[in-house]
Amino acid sequence: MLSSVVPRTSAVAAVVAAALAAGLLAGSANASAADIDTVSQVRIHDIQGSTRISPLVGRQVADVPGIVTGVRTYGSRGFWFQDPEGDGDAATSEGVFVFTGSAPKVSVGDRVTVSGTVTEYVPGGTSSGNQSLTEITRPTVTVVSSGNEVPEPVTVSAWSVPCAYAPEGDPAAGGSINGLPLAPREYALDYYESLEGANIRIGTSRVVGATDPYAELWVTVKPWENDNRRGGTVYGSYESQNTGRLQIQSLIPLAEQPFPKANVGDVLTGTTEGPLDFNQFGGYTLTARTLGTVHDRGLEREKTLRQRGGELAVATYNVENLDPSDPQEKFDALAKAVVENLASPDILALEEIQDDTGAKNDGTVSAAGTLKKFTDAIVTAGGPAYEWRSVDPQNNQDGGQPGGNIRQVFLFNPERVSFTDRAGGDATTATGVAREHGGAALTLSPGRVDPASDAWEDSRKPLAGEFTFRGRTVFVIANHFGSKGGDESLVSHHQPPNRSSEVQRLKQAQAVNAFVKDILKADRRADVLVLGDINDFEFSHTTQALTGGGALYPAIKSLPRSERYSYVYQGNSQVLDQILTSPSIDRFSYDSVHINAEFADQDSDHDPQVLRFRP
Repeated sequence: MLSSVVPRTSAVAAVVAAALAAGLLAGSANASAADIDTVSQVRIHDIQGSTRISPLVGRQVADVPGIVTGVRTYGSRGFWFQDPEGDGDAATSEGVFVFTGSAPKVSVGDRVTVSGTVTEYVPGGTSSGNQSLTEITRPTVTVVSSGNEVPEPVTVSAWSVPCAYAPEGDPAAGGSINGLPLAPREYALDYYESLEGANIRIGTSRVVGATDPYAELWVTVKPWENDNRRGGTVYGSYESQNTGRLQIQSLIPLAEQPFPKANVGDVLTGTTEGPLDFNQFGGYTLTARTLGTVHDRGLEREKTLRQRGGELAVATYNVENLDPSDPQEKFDALAKAVVENLASPDILALEEIQDDTGAKNDGTVSAAGTLKKFTDAIVTAGGPAYEWRSVDPQNNQDGGQPGGNIRQVFLFNPERVSFTDRAGGDATTATGVAREHGGAALTLSPGRVDPASDAWEDSRKPLAGEFTFRGRTVFVIANHFGSKGGDESLVSHHQPPNRSSEVQRLKQAQAVNAFVKDILKADRRADVLVLGDINDFEFSHTTQALTGGGALYPAIKSLPRSERYSYVYQGNSQVLDQILTSPSIDRFSYDSVHINAEFADQDSDHDPQVLRFRP
């Protein structure tokens, strides 16, 4: 399990300071600051209060009563306990987490009293924008009795979770929802926050995020919410959040009970019950004391259609930091997918090809060894003898793993398509557009698009190549735009969340759009494909900038809305990988080939995309 590495003391201090500044420590309807000296009047719901920040944050509380509902012996060690009586207020949770820092010396069913300091801990640190977790720290715990019944869980279901996702943040508080009174019957985030630390349960629920390496998966309690035919939940706009998603972890040590392996579309059957936590890696999480059973629904990896003789098949595939130190099994699996699932496309743009020494930071920039190992594996798998073209980056100037020097690469089948080589391209020299024989031509092929622009600082530069298929020139621009690192999550205390990474991707999209327009200015009928890991949605400002002026069309929009996804993140099936077409490519078939993102066993975390058309 992952746990936050942000020091609790600094994170808590920052929240206390912010709460003081916002006047959130003045008290609540349940307990004022003066009341905390009266032990009998301080209960868990007084600590939780009716907003996201405890009215008692930073204060000492004594002999708070409750029954232990869950014990965590890994990661952020501690236990949850809950008041079995409650105050009848839907906005105030009756459960809270006690951070012990070491293995707790209590058991589920113990009736305890807890004294300590009320804190608001922000998983990931305050700069993450995450909501905070109300907890008791530096505790003194007294076990009063053992073997008590755990308080009845709240059933979280399609009918209990509101359809509206979150209230608008308070403009006076920088867009934060921290100070707003919780409205658990109106907003999903308020509903989950009102149950923070409480014992909850879900019934049989569909898996919408496959089991990951950290022993967690995602389900939805709303089976009809933006569902697709393969069992996922599609993220289709910033205004249409999927409120039924919930992360599942287990409190049972993995040595005692391995975490179940599940793919999207499988079903977590029976009852799953335990405290509701909030963490850095997914927000609201049911930490299961009792875990349901996974029913395998038999999801299969897709295979695209083979291109016909007059069709050109062009694909994009992020192969996730591929380098020669990866096991041969990864090369073989990726190669088999190219041949069997992608039907050996004529042109394949790869993202995240690392240099020949991988993440070893030794100055190596050539990826010839990586590419030979991969193309040899494709031949062994029964595919064509692909040739490749690329431009080596400058050392450590393109982001990704330090020393890895990831880049985009063109593979092409020389029996089907030819590459037009124009020498001179290197890491810092920009390719341009010339008019030649009545049409457009690249000045450098392969070449990089505007590599000196600050749009590409610490990011991969676009790779442009000129191909010929059946006598027709086709321009392909392979991209790997800046990541979403630094963006706030969907469960941020800012609503809507800050998406700071969009700034760079917007510049990148504008640069690529301008280059495409240069090609179309030289030849308005030019066939241009812009493709790769765009790291943004089909409805994003990034995609809008790419398509500006009608230069390009996001081909994934030719699919039904429920089929538009290439990546699954926190239970949301969403678009990151795209192929965009110039106006002359007005008839095509498009396929997002689902072979990775929905599965617990992955060769990459991205699904490849394939487009077939007749130039």
